[in-house]
Amino acid sequence: MIPNFCRIFAPSKTNKMKKSPLKLVYVTPALYMAGGVERVLTLKANYFAEHFGYDITIILTEGKNKPLFYPLSEKIKVVNLDINFEELWNCSFAKKVIVYLRKQRLFKKRLSTELKRIRPDISISLLRREINFINEIKDGSRKIGELHVNRANYRNFEANDSNFVKNIFAKIWMHSLVAKLKKLDYFVVLTEEDKGAWSELKNICVIPDPLSFIPNKHSELRNKRVIAVGRYVYQKGFDLLLQAWAIIEKQYPEWQLAIFGDGNRLPYEQQMKNLGIDGSRCHLNGSTTNIQQEYVNSSIFAFSSRFEGFGMVLVEAMASGLPVVSFDCPCGPKDIVKNCEDGFLVKTGNVDALASSLSQLMNDETLRESMSKEGLINVQRFRIEQIAEQWRSIFESYNVSAS
Repeated sequence: MIPNFCRIFAPSKTNKMKKSPLKLVYVTPALYMAGGVERVLTLKANYFAEHFGYDITIILTEGKNKPLFYPLSEKIKVVNLDINFEELWNCSFAKKVIVYLRKQRLFKKRLSTELKRIRPDISISLLRREINFINEIKDGSRKIGELHVNRANYRNFEANDSNFVKNIFAKIWMHSLVAKLKKLDYFVVLTEEDKGAWSELKNICVIPDPLSFIPNKHSELRNKRVIAVGRYVYQKGFDLLLQAWAIIEKQYPEWQLAIFGDGNRLPYEQQMKNLGIDGSRCHLNGSTTNIQQEYVNSSIFAFSSRFEGFGMVLVEAMASGLPVVSFDCPCGPKDIVKNCEDGFLVKTGNVDALASSLSQLMNDETLRESMSKEGLINVQRFRIEQIAEQWRSIFESYNVSAS
């Protein structure tokens, strides 16, 4: 059945049905990194190939000859166009413009050639450089775009870095982007909140990211540890979390705070010293290969992001049995957390409120247990089986059938 939000785009039933497997092409920069987008794409593509029998090709521009970080089904084909936009990282501004234009022309030429060779039923852009021209490629495929960040922060991940000229450029760029998005058959965002930000678009659907793993065990909520997960960057707000921890740590000498993630930890280590935080009970860890076990070894999850595209770590933590305390930041938490049922949502940036809600959970074992039970139920809607069916409703609304 086609979801209500997609019905207006379904084609006429008189369209001829295809009996060959549905052929999809994904276009994304790279799969050699341990990023959230890479993980979600791999998870979805594997499921579509193995369970729906779709014929899937993933087209990349970066990481030629680098191994894929997440395992892909043997049924999925990978084509690397070897554009190497990463070369721009080491160019001066003047050279960057010239090199970018040259590479963009090469990208358009090679992607056009590849799509016309593959002749997919549907081409899916992850809204990177190909969105500038993918609608112009006459390969016969329907075009879908999926966005993994929210609109406000699509091109401004360090929100404290802006000026008048950048703001003018951003408005011009966004106007051009919206015009391109209108030409897509579907534009898919992760949250209802972000959908509301794209009021110009009528071709918009909401499909959240799927839960990346199904835990084989859950936290028993006995370890007195608060956990947070994410990169050590401004977006994740660990500076705010440390401020909140400094307020309450002395009240709970048996509790610890553990943060896990990639990035530069030095500024946060210095902040700990400035705040007088006990370093024996507050641990700034690097990334881990077994985050599932770290969730299980904790009893509360803290989410301090200033903004998000979705907030998959919230879903992972709740699936592991953890009650959560989260800033109600744009976008994601309010689509995931049911306030006062499976966690607390507090005003973004309100350090005192974050500290107070953490304190409430640290002080109340019964509350932790009840929120844990509710969370385990509520996150079932993010299982890959449910999310995959939403995608299949879009794909097969074109009357292109895999059977």
